[in-house]
Amino acid sequence: MEVRERVELSHLFGPHTDLDALPWRPFRPDVDIMIIYGHIGEGPCTALLRYQPGANVPRHRHAGMEHIIVLRGEQSDDDAKVSAGTLLIKPPGTSHEIISSKGCVVLAIWEKPVVFE
Repeated sequence: MEVRERVELSHLFGPHTDLDALPWRPFRPDVDIMIIYGHIGEGPCTALLRYQPGANVPRHRHAGMEHIIVLRGEQSDDDAKVSAGTLLIKPPGTSHEIISSKGCVVLAIWEKPVVFE
């Protein structure tokens, strides 16, 4: 998907940024999404995901590269627990389930759609 307009989200790492003011919509139970570009399930996509405490995303496989930057809080998967300021890269063919015991906000960049198992 081609980006047709300039996209700017300022101060994503700042502790006083009001991320709640963004146009979130439901994605999965207790997980909201704000798509920056693309469409979920259709090629490249970038989005912010907001996990409520205890929320999870079920096991899924990556058809392409996935880049996650944790902006707030922390999340865990099969390999590790990662916290704010962490960049996590998952290559094609990998799979994992994600849980956020305390809640978090992440920037997700998907090269190709993920496949839920």
